[in-house]
Amino acid sequence: MKILLALVAAAGLLSAAEVKLGKPFTLKEPVTVATLMAHPDDYAGKTVQVKGKITEVCQMMGCWMDLTNDEGQKVRIKVEDGVIVFPKDSAGKMAVAEGKLAKEELTKDQVIARAKEEAEDSGKKFDPASVKSGKTVYQIEGTGAVILAN
Repeated sequence: MKILLALVAAAGLLSAAEVKLGKPFTLKEPVTVATLMAHPDDYAGKTVQVKGKITEVCQMMGCWMDLTNDEGQKVRIKVEDGVIVFPKDSAGKMAVAEGKLAKEELTKDQVIARAKEEAEDSGKKFDPASVKSGKTVYQIEGTGAVILAN
């Protein structure tokens, strides 16, 4: 009985631990999602570290996750397939991620293709007619992340 209690207690401690993924951080402090997205061109091409709540994770390969703040602003952390795999059950947890902020100018066709792929990954419906034009997208090319214990 004592061994069983010890195993249950150990499992509880392990599930409460933070999860470190990828390379160790190089920056000391994260910026907020609001700061980053208020002036993204100031950070484009630079290494940034950001903290936020995970709202969505790629359900196919765990190759991206979205971090948001209380105001609903979000930034996507995208990694090369298989280099880092974000746990698919991480939504709702807080995380800190680091990488280079990339700026992409997408055509209308590219926006449609990306939205279609994301809809397939998450099992959602997508209507290509909902896309009216191209857009500028900012995302972090992730090198490391820590999913914090809640």
